[in-house]
Amino acid sequence: MTDIQEKLKNYISSELEYWDFSGVIRIVKDSTILYETSRGFASIEFGIQNTMETRFEAASVSKQFTAFAIMLLYDKGLLCLDEKANQYLPDSMQIPADITVHQLLCHTSGLHNNYNFEDDFYVGADRMPYDREQFFRDWILKDAGNLSKKKTRNSFNYNNSNYNLLAWIIETVSGQTYSEFIEEHIFSKLGMTQTAVDDGQRILRNKANNYMHDYGVLVRVPYTNSLYSIGAGALVTNCDDLQKWYECLRTKNLLSERAYQIFLSENTNHYCYGLEWYARNSYLHGGDFLGVSAYTHYFFDENLCILLLSNTESLDQYRLGTGIAAILHNGQAPHYYRPEEHLLAPQDLAKYTGTYLPGKIQIEEKNGKLYLVRVNQNIHIELYCVGKDSFIRRYEEQQTPHRLIPDGGGQPSIWGYKRIREPL
Repeated sequence: MTDIQEKLKNYISSELEYWDFSGVIRIVKDSTILYETSRGFASIEFGIQNTMETRFEAASVSKQFTAFAIMLLYDKGLLCLDEKANQYLPDSMQIPADITVHQLLCHTSGLHNNYNFEDDFYVGADRMPYDREQFFRDWILKDAGNLSKKKTRNSFNYNNSNYNLLAWIIETVSGQTYSEFIEEHIFSKLGMTQTAVDDGQRILRNKANNYMHDYGVLVRVPYTNSLYSIGAGALVTNCDDLQKWYECLRTKNLLSERAYQIFLSENTNHYCYGLEWYARNSYLHGGDFLGVSAYTHYFFDENLCILLLSNTESLDQYRLGTGIAAILHNGQAPHYYRPEEHLLAPQDLAKYTGTYLPGKIQIEEKNGKLYLVRVNQNIHIELYCVGKDSFIRRYEEQQTPHRLIPDGGGQPSIWGYKRIREPL
């Protein structure tokens, strides 16, 4: 084992043990696997362990495939990136007229972002049977009438709605479903036999279940309909297939040189098309969802890539990924150390409890522990005190503590929402 492999092994092993990681990591250099590991369970219920062949949900890592599919249509002369997106959408699904395909690709459309605390979409409407046009009307077009008045128009706002629309553009222009198009024009051409669009019904063998902590115990994540993630997520894949995908991008296969130049060009906020510019000729993108974390990092000049897929949210995959990158470039990898717990009595915890956003955010005390209650009362996230009025999650890595009462005192608040009702 080389010195760099030993460093990788020691660093990754210590981090994964620390956070009880469940998933896989692979590091590839010059088409050779430099280091890989699998941990945890694909199915806790049946005692099935994760392996390097296990398939995981890719969350927003899926966006690079959607953007690439758009560039395939661009190469065929079937769409223009600076044209109005409405030209390529069905008549019944028209958005504000001046939004271009390019703006959807780089998240500068200004459309409503339905993954926020106020909306009832996240683990609400996205649990319902999928109706594309109703989804479009109720959630994509929400607040569209005020779009021209927004100062944020043309500024960066990472928004899944943009990539939902791109999937529908692919369907309209190609005459195929989104799944049919990317499977025929990308996956089959690259031999990516373990990558597919999850429609919630297909039997996807060797696919990991997703887990998260509720009251400190691992549970299955709440159900959501994966079709609401079309274009923005919904892909299932494994390390073998992501390595093939990396080689496609590195060797500039399937697209023209001009299309690759556009695909990898840096736009607002370092965002390209479905990838983030990192440094020189390197790009990354991660993904997070309920019980899902994913990370891809490509260094094309050095023929190096880092792949991470997980079916829990135990650690910060961006920190771990950039730590691995630091070791690969002879730098110092950051270790995360859990802050020391400050034990508080139940009566001291009570000053933080109550409702912060009705039906969405509350804090409760139970058996001497503090819990952040999210996802329509489905998930109870244990917090522990790390300093005056400061708390972090016990089971998931958190870089910045929640400061529940600001300096100088005042009403408790979290994520900018002040407590509006104390517990009965």
